[in-house]
Amino acid sequence: MKKLILIGGGGHCKSVIDVAESAGYTILGILDRQGEVGKKVLGYEVIGTDDNMAKYADQAEFIVTVGQIKSPEVRIRLHQMLADAGCQLATIVSPTAHVSKYATVGEGTVVMHQAVVNADAKIGKGCIINTMANIEHDAVIGDYCHISTGAMVNGECKVGERSFIGSQAVLANCISVGADIVVGAGSLVRKSIAEKGIYSGNPAILKISAK
Repeated sequence: MKKLILIGGGGHCKSVIDVAESAGYTILGILDRQGEVGKKVLGYEVIGTDDNMAKYADQAEFIVTVGQIKSPEVRIRLHQMLADAGCQLATIVSPTAHVSKYATVGEGTVVMHQAVVNADAKIGKGCIINTMANIEHDAVIGDYCHISTGAMVNGECKVGERSFIGSQAVLANCISVGADIVVGAGSLVRKSIAEKGIYSGNPAILKISAK
């Protein structure tokens, strides 16, 4: 059985624990803030802080279990710390998910329960493909994106790096969403969007510009 250490002990960590257990990993523990050391999350102990990554580099693979909504900055920083410490990132796929043998999934990405990643889709590194998300054929998801619960990214869509697609949002076929964009829950994106900011509605329009 593969051994795993989780980085971050919040709510998203609980979901990843469930996926990792079902995927056959042995979880050695969690690294979190100093004040969390000694506490337990679903029975797994917080065994140290982020500064202890190198100590465990030869003992397990690692996965970042900090969630992402408006910004992936913390997740990106933790991934860089893991790389600097010489740690190997896991790529975890729930056994209830379907990932086509023709798709690619980057390191440090988690594909959660009942998600679908269809043929020739390409998922970047450090992504969250959350419960029941659907990434259709030929779609491209950039690094450090979060495709949230029940979201639908249709065929040949492109989602830029660090973007967030909210729960049950739908991207129509063959459109592009630029980098550093947030699409609100339940929104319908009918045409390509590029300006950084927060979009929502049906059709989705820019609500808050990041300029």
